[in-house]
Amino acid sequence: MIITDTHTHLYSEAFDEDREEMISRALQANITRFFIPAIDSSYSEAMFELENKFPNNIFLMSGLHPTHVKENFRQELTFVEKELSRRKYYAVGEIGIDLYWDKTTLGIQQEAFKTQIRLAKKHQLPIVIHCREAFNEVFEVLESEAGEDLFGIFHCFTGNHQQAEQALSFNMKLGIGGVATFKNGKVDKFLSEIPLSEIVLETDSPYLAPVPYRGKRNESSYLVNVLNKVAGIYNTTPEEVAAVTTQNSKDIFGV
Repeated sequence: MIITDTHTHLYSEAFDEDREEMISRALQANITRFFIPAIDSSYSEAMFELENKFPNNIFLMSGLHPTHVKENFRQELTFVEKELSRRKYYAVGEIGIDLYWDKTTLGIQQEAFKTQIRLAKKHQLPIVIHCREAFNEVFEVLESEAGEDLFGIFHCFTGNHQQAEQALSFNMKLGIGGVATFKNGKVDKFLSEIPLSEIVLETDSPYLAPVPYRGKRNESSYLVNVLNKVAGIYNTTPEEVAAVTTQNSKDIFGV
């Protein structure tokens, strides 16, 4: 059984004390494919280091996270553009809009999101979307960029059934993580109405740890808890969920 974590910040400072042991725990749990989203240029070296240590397991993305869209965002986007031309990346992400922390940057977040979608299209790559308290704003941008060359993952999907269908209409798979295990997570209520072929699994570690670790530091080995929850929702086996969601990740990332 091969399990894929499509979204994990393994370079995070939260893992500085035990990074290799934490990755080892995941590998022992059959989680052998880790897709690593970018935040901004300051994390690049740490991401390359990870890739050098685990070349068969680590797959990097390039992008500017919406909460890091600041005054220097055009400089950061230039960095992303150069990186995408310089070497192999598997997605442009995580990108999108976040209105939870700062609503005043909406204009430049929208500009950064659109610019990066266009970069993804140019390089024929998927996008990985971050959306927090911004469904309407994200869908508005996706609508303006819609086409067969737009595809990817709606990371950490926390919307309702209608929003899920809307995301799927833009060629997005739904990234399902720890929230599916929360009592008030809501996603588990309608997920079985979405075909298993339309979802991928993720941890977003070190954030959003699943039950029974909720509130603690998340790590990729906890993806097993998400896997088991999703198997229960679809009334199937963990092996089936692992196989289908890993194939979905291959279809998106091309590896």
